[in-house]
Amino acid sequence: MVFTPKYRRKVIYNQRRKDIGEILRTLCRYKGVEIIEGHLMSDHVHMLVMIPPKLSVSSFIGYLKGKFALMIFDRHANLKYKYGNRHFWAEGYYVSTVGLNDQTVAKYIREQE
Repeated sequence: MVFTPKYRRKVIYNQRRKDIGEILRTLCRYKGVEIIEGHLMSDHVHMLVMIPPKLSVSSFIGYLKGKFALMIFDRHANLKYKYGNRHFWAEGYYVSTVGLNDQTVAKYIREQE
């Protein structure tokens, strides 16, 4: 899955990069989602995850983006001025299912830069 910050601002760097990765891992662990591969670019996030069948993809991403925004604004209060009303992520996301070619997708995510 791929999703971007609001207005494609390049906010995923330095100290925030560490916090963003930590929050994403924590939220996935809460829902029982396994992160197979993930990479934080400066203006978007790529993740290869294994979502349990009891969760729908759209509900998981809604949960992930919503709870993430609350948690990041609690840690970095100065971001509230750039992202009004606690909207950190842009609307929408890209998701594709992976079957036998999961190693290819993991390699693509790993070699983004």
